[in-house]
Amino acid sequence: MRTIMIKKRPRNLPGLTIVELMITMVIMSIVGLAIGAVIVDGQSSWNHMYDSINSDVVTDGYVAIKKFDVVMRNASREKILLDDAGSWVEIYYYASDSSTVVDRYARFYVADGDLNLEYGQLEPRVTLGIDTVCGNVTACTFSNVGQSTQMILTLDNGKQANTIVSSAVTHNQ
Repeated sequence: MRTIMIKKRPRNLPGLTIVELMITMVIMSIVGLAIGAVIVDGQSSWNHMYDSINSDVVTDGYVAIKKFDVVMRNASREKILLDDAGSWVEIYYYASDSSTVVDRYARFYVADGDLNLEYGQLEPRVTLGIDTVCGNVTACTFSNVGQSTQMILTLDNGKQANTIVSSAVTHNQ
C-alpha cells in the first residue's frame, strides 16, 4: 500500500487571497462609479449653461441693444416720434457729418416676431432699407424716460425667455 504525504502549506506566504481581491475590486468599482457620476453631472451642467449663454435669445438681445444704442446716439434731439402705444419709435439724423439739415430717419418696430429697423430719406420720404435686428420677439415697447429713449424688449425662443431694457440719449443737435 502506498502512503501519500500531504505537505502543509506555510502560513506566512506573501500575496492576497481571492476574498481580499474581490473586496478590493468592489470598493474600486464603487469609487469609480462615484467619480463617473460627478464627471457626467459636471458635463451636463456645463452643456446647460453653455446653451443658455449662447442661445439665440441672448445673442439677439446683445445685437438689439447695440443697434438701438448706436442708432439713438446718432439721432438728432430735435424730433423723436413715439407711437402712443409705444410699439415703434422714429428718430431723425444727419446723413453725414457735413450735413446741415436733418435729412434721414430711422424707425424701430416689431413685425412677425422680428425687431426691424427701417431707415430712409426724409424729403422726399423714401425708404432706403429695412434691416431685421433680431428675431424671437414676443413684446417690445418704447418710451421716453427723461432725456433718454427706452426700449423694453422681450425675446422667447420656446426654451428660454429674456427681457432686455436699454436706454439711450441722443447726442446730436
